This record gives sequence, C-alpha cells and structure tokens, in this order.
Amino acid sequence: MKMSLRWYGSKFDTVTLQQIKQIPGVEGVITTLYDIPAGEVWPLDKIQALKAEVEASGLKILGIESVNVHDAIKIGTPDRDKYIANYIETLENLGKVGIDTVCYNFMPVFDWTRTDLAKMRPDGSTVLAYDQKVVDNIDPETFFNQTNDSSNGFAMPGWEPERLAKVKDLFAAYSEVDEDKLFDNLIYFLKAIQGTCEKYDIKMAIHPDDPAWPVFGLPRIITSKEKILKVMKAVDAPFNGLTFCAGSFGTNPKNDLPGIIRALPGRIHFAHVRNLHHFESGVFEEAAHLSSDGSFDLYEIVKALYETGFDGPVRPDHGRMIWGEVAMPGYGLYDRALGASYILGLNEAIIKNATRK
Repeated sequence: MKMSLRWYGSKFDTVTLQQIKQIPGVEGVITTLYDIPAGEVWPLDKIQALKAEVEASGLKILGIESVNVHDAIKIGTPDRDKYIANYIETLENLGKVGIDTVCYNFMPVFDWTRTDLAKMRPDGSTVLAYDQKVVDNIDPETFFNQTNDSSNGFAMPGWEPERLAKVKDLFAAYSEVDEDKLFDNLIYFLKAIQGTCEKYDIKMAIHPDDPAWPVFGLPRIITSKEKILKVMKAVDAPFNGLTFCAGSFGTNPKNDLPGIIRALPGRIHFAHVRNLHHFESGVFEEAAHLSSDGSFDLYEIVKALYETGFDGPVRPDHGRMIWGEVAMPGYGLYDRALGASYILGLNEAIIKNATRK
C-alpha cells in the first residue's frame, strides 16, 4: 500500500504539505481542484500547477478525490452527454500528467451525511456523528443549513454553499430517479468514459454511499458487497473499481468489511481505512483508528487488503479533532497522522508475519 493523506490545496486546507511530509511513511497526497464546480473541465495548466506544487514539497499526487459527477449525469437529463464530454476532457488532462487514480461517487444531492460535526467524546475530542432520528425529524434544507453553520467556516466537500440554493430543485429533479434508474445512469457514464480511462490507464474508484441506506428518500446503489459486485459485473473491465471505504460500508454493521475486500481482488483501486463506534441501529460516531476504540477490526481489514494483493493508495479517513486543533471537521492533522502511523504499523506486522513463515 502507498500511504497518503487527503489534502484540499493550499487555499482551502489548514494542513500544509510540509506537515504531511513529516508524517513517517506518507508518500503523497490525495487531492483535488476544490474550486472547480462539478461539470466544468479541469484545465491542464491548473492540474500541472497543482502537481508541481505537491512535488516541490517532496510528495506525489497518488490520486484525485474527487472529480465530482454532475447531477445531470446521475439524473440522466437530456444534457448529460455534454457533462460527460467535460468529464472525459478532465480525465484526458489528468492522464496527460500521469495521474491515474480518480475517486468519485454517485450519491444524489448529498455526498455524505452526518448529523453532528463536533460531538464531544469522554476524552474531550470531538468527532463526526450520525443519528437517524435527527434525519427523520428535519427537512433537507434546514439540515443543509445546520451542517454548514457547524463547519468551522470551511466549505466541505459535497456541502458547498452554492449547492444550498439548489437543494429544493435538486430534490425535485431526483423525484423520478429510483435505484434502478440511478444504477443505469452510472453504467451509461462508465461505458462512456471507458475508452479514455483505458487509453491513459486511469483507474476509476467509486466511493460507497455514506451512510449505506437511503437518506431523505434518495436512492443509494453502492451500499453492500452485492451491490458493488453488480457494478463490477455490469462494466467488467479493470479500470472500473472501488474505493473501499471502511467507514462508509461500515455504517451498516451487517456489512462484512474484510469479506467485501476479499470479494474484489484487483478491483479495489483506493482504500479509506477508519473506524466507527456503533451504539444502536442508525446511531454511530467516528472513532480513533485503533481497533479497540471502535467497532471494526482494523487488523483484519488491513490483512485482507494485503492478502488480496492491494498495492494502491490508502489513507486514514476522518479523524477526531484533538489537542485544540481547529480545522475542517474530520480533516485535521493530528489524529489523521496518528491513524496513518497505526495503519502502517499494522501493515508492517502483517507483511513480516506472512514472509517469515
């Protein structure tokens, strides 16, 4: 595995490339052009500038998260081909500079959902948390406003302010989109970009839905082993793969996380390794990466990645806010650095145990 940290760019992130470089074992970053709206082409010169900035720090761009998919593509509106053409041009520009891993999602309206961005834990740290009862008793527009108001002043991925003005319109546009139609639109998109991805050897890694069930009545299609295998079978080509996100699949405690990994050898292109603590059905909070702090066995997750030959980028995902840090919720420096070190320690032990037998 190639250890990385998500980095939003020098204009948006409180964490610097110099700080990331000082985390032992971290080889590069997972980054994005955060200020380009979904549907617009990423200019080649901006991609080149981003790559030069990262490489000047001694790191590499190990992947992009995300090249966001325009809602017209997810909904299947008559103008979707225009936005697919823009997406293809962006992929071509990424391919020209040697960036070969793209994480994306196909979630309607909300890229991810949490009901509390700073839940206090007994140790004084704060974490992202979810309670289905809160979602069941609030309307989407109010929920969107409350999420932005508690974001420490940061524009968060999937919750950009410009989307707020369109929430009602988006819900109306998705009113006729059920799970089957959303799936069909995903396959249409993948088949349209396949030639470009194969030309530049770009691996598309779809991110699972978070949480792994419908929210506000919106359909979800990447929620379990069975559903991701359906996508892999529908476009059965190496470029079409998964971002294995333990925290997203793990929102449903019935999902066997190592089992999902073992069912997809060669098709996991990127991994998010983190932990959640479940309290009851539909109620959970983010945890430290340490297995004993949450509900997941991180050792078995990392072991499954190793034993299936995974060699792509991995990152510690959402971290706690600790030691007085103020940052984008989930994306501070300190706890993610601890997470990276823990994952690397597990991986070293797994490799040594396997090779010494």
